[in-house]
Amino acid sequence: MQTLSENRCFDGTQGVYSHRSDCCGCDMTFGLFLPAEARQGPVPLLWYLSGLTCTHENAMTKAGAQAWAAEQGIAVIFPDTSPRGDHVADDAAYDLGQGASFYVDATQSPWAANFKMWSYLADELPDLVFENFPVERERQAITGHSMGGHGALTLAMAHPGRFASVSAFAPIAHPSHSEWGGKQLLAYLGDKEWHRHDATIQMKSRGFDGPVLIDQGTTDQFLNLLKPECLAEAMMTRRQPGQFRMQRGYDHSYFFVSTFMEDHVNFHAEALYSL
Repeated sequence: MQTLSENRCFDGTQGVYSHRSDCCGCDMTFGLFLPAEARQGPVPLLWYLSGLTCTHENAMTKAGAQAWAAEQGIAVIFPDTSPRGDHVADDAAYDLGQGASFYVDATQSPWAANFKMWSYLADELPDLVFENFPVERERQAITGHSMGGHGALTLAMAHPGRFASVSAFAPIAHPSHSEWGGKQLLAYLGDKEWHRHDATIQMKSRGFDGPVLIDQGTTDQFLNLLKPECLAEAMMTRRQPGQFRMQRGYDHSYFFVSTFMEDHVNFHAEALYSL
């Protein structure tokens, strides 16, 4: 693992690190904010998964998570959204290929060689982080935006007991029935196992074993692609403990995310410290 940068931030440290990923067959980069409390011992960890076209840097610099995480004494990790490199398959479209992994393990050519983001986030990166940084494996929570909200919800529901809480900002809620999802899941997985990567289907079939918080802007320009009503209905059908909030006048941007980041960090801190 290589340290690319470390900056003092709200009395803690915002670092950026790279490492060779066996899962993805390339070098991967992630950001990690450690609050001041990490100098005395391990702290809880919040995962933040970003959306289409993003790298680790977008949320790290735009979401404003560090200020609220510092208040609560929790770490925040910002993984990249996909494998990268000249040898990694890509596509001219913004919503397929590098920056658009949809957090799955691809089985179809040419994506299968590198696009193993599910395994990377579920296994490889956590092992690396818990081995090298003062963060607690027993206290994890997860959130994300758009494609990252989809990833956060599906990862959380697939790993009962791992995450104390899950939240999402404008998640791609029903990808198997949307142009944001159907195209990518077909390319990466063929016609198999789409249900594993659809938050609405997983919410109906298994739900989440903790609290859920969803925020969605009412003037989001991608509402028809996100399909928030499907996830809301699934939560009601499942009688899932949680909140689904429609925020009047907010769009899909990081202005929306940063506005409600305090709520989400506090929501996760309450769940993490109740363990």
